[in-house]
Amino acid sequence: MAAQQTGRYSKYIRPINIIFDLIIITVLSAYFFRELGLNQLYYIGYQTFTWILIAILVKFYEVYRFTTPVEIISKLLKQFSVFLLVVIAFFPFAKTVIFSGKAIAIFMTISFCIIVTFKYFWFFYLKKYRLVTGSNFRNAVIIGYTPEAIRLKEVFDNRKDYGYRFLGFFSDKKQNPEVKGKVEDLKRFVLENKVDEIYCSLNEISNEKLKELVEFADDNAKTIKFIPDTKEIYSKNLKIDYYELFPVLSLQKTQLHNPYIKGVKRVFDICFSLLVIILLLSWLIPLLALLIKLESKGPVFFKQGRPGIDEKEFFCYKFRSMQVNGFTEKEASKNDPRVTKTGKFMRKTSIDELPQFFNVLLGDMSVVGPRPHLWSQNKAYASKIKKYMVRHYVKPGITGLAQVKGFRGEIETEEDMVNRIKLDVFYIENWSLIMDLKIIFQTVFNIFKGEDKAY
Repeated sequence: MAAQQTGRYSKYIRPINIIFDLIIITVLSAYFFRELGLNQLYYIGYQTFTWILIAILVKFYEVYRFTTPVEIISKLLKQFSVFLLVVIAFFPFAKTVIFSGKAIAIFMTISFCIIVTFKYFWFFYLKKYRLVTGSNFRNAVIIGYTPEAIRLKEVFDNRKDYGYRFLGFFSDKKQNPEVKGKVEDLKRFVLENKVDEIYCSLNEISNEKLKELVEFADDNAKTIKFIPDTKEIYSKNLKIDYYELFPVLSLQKTQLHNPYIKGVKRVFDICFSLLVIILLLSWLIPLLALLIKLESKGPVFFKQGRPGIDEKEFFCYKFRSMQVNGFTEKEASKNDPRVTKTGKFMRKTSIDELPQFFNVLLGDMSVVGPRPHLWSQNKAYASKIKKYMVRHYVKPGITGLAQVKGFRGEIETEEDMVNRIKLDVFYIENWSLIMDLKIIFQTVFNIFKGEDKAY
């Protein structure tokens, strides 16, 4: 019998929780503080910002399938204790506002009760849902057949509410009916059986094989975790979680996997893209549309399917800079005969890329990120270049670190692509808002300075 498909709705749970909480505190504060003379717009902005900031600091929304009820209670108490202080702190600085301890107490009590009820409904409903339906689970395998590995397998078996389906052990050192094969058989098994998480006993494999395994997990978007044993671990990228009393080590995800950071980046993208669309594209589109139409027949905009986040296809928009042709999967080269006169100017100044701000507004792209490659490039280099697929962990960008460092335009050698991927991966693993701003300023500077590979 084919394995039941893993539930893929977990990614929506955290955003739903955040939105629900913000709606509750907004509606209740508007009601209970309505007679206190507050400027509701300013206060709600202050309240929303501080709620999210506190949540980041106390890790309020970092609740997983193995998080205990005691931990959830602790997070709730921390969140509301600090939030109470920041609510009270708002009133002394607002001169015309009436301070009401009663209104604040009622607001905090009702908010706390509703949010606690909702949290526990979700938490226990999901546990029950996994037990009854077998959905919202993750397929897991373990490398190694050690006492620690067997204990972890027992946790999976005994705690069905965690939502893990154990598919087998892999080991080069032990033979057992539960051992599905050797470590070299793992990759094929993981891909064929849609395994989500790989748990690895560090006593089982060498450092070289471990490095290879981590690269395999990166390339195929699989989660890898480690079962601690007697070996010393020197990686700053490891964090520890507990499944009941069983410790499991995980590779830390990047900043851009953090839902709060993604929220900050998304707000920045929306604001920046709206500014460009309103202040620049509102008058530039009619002007360029006229020039494009006068020079050649065809549409004003060129759209092309590109691989986006998680390799999901989206349509990338540009101003059409070429004659209409049947070679859209072929990169532009120097003195390319397909490029029109207007197109040559647009490509030289990167104006042809500006419609991608609509892609940013729609959520398909980000202002800064790895540039979206052609599907033909994706297929050609995915298996050739290490960590190539890591670039699909985030949204593609209009500009990126690789582009401002000179690796833009035509790929003439495989080394060009290797260097581009190195910079893309560096950006993903070391992201900061300051880095995004630097890349944007450098992009604008390069446009005015001119670039040799802008053709």
